[in-house]
Amino acid sequence: MAKKVKEVRAKVVSVTGTCELKHRVGDVVVFTDKGVEGRICIHALYSMMPKVFAMMFNADFPWAKDHPDTLTHPCPDAVNPVVFELTRIRED
Repeated sequence: MAKKVKEVRAKVVSVTGTCELKHRVGDVVVFTDKGVEGRICIHALYSMMPKVFAMMFNADFPWAKDHPDTLTHPCPDAVNPVVFELTRIRED
């Protein structure tokens, strides 16, 4: 059985154009069962929450078989996309 998920981290891995919230490569937002730590654009947050929620509860993603604890997620701004890497961190 998989270990319990402690948190999911969303790290900015690329920014194209001008992000209105000024996200920069390397920015990290942490999701736990207690809440969200860090700054994140409401549009990116809203669009990624289904993946974050699924990751928190050990969902399997058929397209991520080689790296089951890592997904990418683009924000919905097609003109100025910010791409996040979502990483599931498990308890020791």
